[in-house]
Amino acid sequence: MADPATITPSRSKVATVLRVTSGNFLEMFDFFLFGFYATYISKAFFPAENDYASLMLTFVTFGAGFLMRPLGAIFLGAYVDRVGRRRGLIVTLGIMAAGTILIACVPSYQSIGLFAPFLVLIGRLLQGFSAGVELGGVSVYLAEMATPGRKGFYVSWQSGSQQVAIMASALIGYALSRTLAPADVASWGWRIPFIIGCLIVPFLFYIRRSLEETQEFLHRKQRPSLPEVFASLGQNWKIVLLGMLLVVMTTVSFYTITVYTPTFGKSVLKLSAEDSLIVTFCVAVSNFIWLPVMGALSDKIGRKPILLVFSALTLLTAYPALAWLVANVSFTNMLIVLLWLSFLYGSYNGAMVVALTEIVPAHVRTTGFSLAYSLATALFGGFTPLISTWLIEATGNRAAPAFWLVFAGACGLVATLLIYRERSAAPAGAAQGAAAA
Repeated sequence: MADPATITPSRSKVATVLRVTSGNFLEMFDFFLFGFYATYISKAFFPAENDYASLMLTFVTFGAGFLMRPLGAIFLGAYVDRVGRRRGLIVTLGIMAAGTILIACVPSYQSIGLFAPFLVLIGRLLQGFSAGVELGGVSVYLAEMATPGRKGFYVSWQSGSQQVAIMASALIGYALSRTLAPADVASWGWRIPFIIGCLIVPFLFYIRRSLEETQEFLHRKQRPSLPEVFASLGQNWKIVLLGMLLVVMTTVSFYTITVYTPTFGKSVLKLSAEDSLIVTFCVAVSNFIWLPVMGALSDKIGRKPILLVFSALTLLTAYPALAWLVANVSFTNMLIVLLWLSFLYGSYNGAMVVALTEIVPAHVRTTGFSLAYSLATALFGGFTPLISTWLIEATGNRAAPAFWLVFAGACGLVATLLIYRERSAAPAGAAQGAAAA
């Protein structure tokens, strides 16, 4: 690995943002593909007596990767807080790439039996371990390199890169569905997007290794050891817990409107695969627009008003919107409802991610941020496709996934009120970033 001092530092903030968010692109590219091709993956690796059981096994495996995120957040997060943002982000990309390659290349159940689902599970666990700190590491890097007064705008591009990945994967999926017969897609065509993800890994390594370390980290005199990280997290457990509740709204909404949407459109609304992909692509474009807009707005008016308004709107409108959709199924209506949910998600998340970087103590910023985010994803967001599928089956109500969104909106609303009540009651200067709140 080249020494950072031998790498010519980029003078362009845009180039730096592109480099640091490249790993996020790979993470979400693969995650979305797993959700969209869940029905094909279930038949290839998890054959069962009926399609529902097979699909549930697939979503359990999808969710299992999220259970590794808290471990990745603690151990890889402590590594990043100790050795630096740049080196840590290169390590996480390597682990993530290994999981992606494994999933793309595993033979089917018919070829190698139980080894097939086992190896897919290992791939998901590797991805989850890496993703536990990838998002936090990227967010902290962007927060520390941001121009003063524009932190919300810069940090929003962490989520923005994920939307680009969804657009790319949706376009590839649409092209495959238009050029291959359904039987060919089910048999082998679904692997093509995963292989494309493997092929871009060397390029992502190339651009990420040219990152320079953040000045804020270089100027820090103390680098915490793992025991010190654990001690600090224990002292700040309330911040981590409230941060987790803050993230629930983001992660449940995101996985509902992106990863679960193709399955919902095909299996529940009985729309075509092409229609579901077009809707998902439009959702990603909408997210890509609202995230930086609301991140920049939060720099002007503060994080709290945006978080309160959009968590409350989610709580109040999620069920009426989905109930109207299932009663009036059409491509246009699905697009309208999903764009509304995208507006709520993009607006909330544009302020939420930067808010989370501000409430966590600086010396364990990556670990604390990553742990709060990964706990929310592991316990709530990552199992959104599974829970949504179960809710519909258990209630017989095709709009039942909205109950999960309502719960997420309530978590975001309560967390925002508690976090900013404590910050306003704290002594002046006690919390970093208070002025931005």
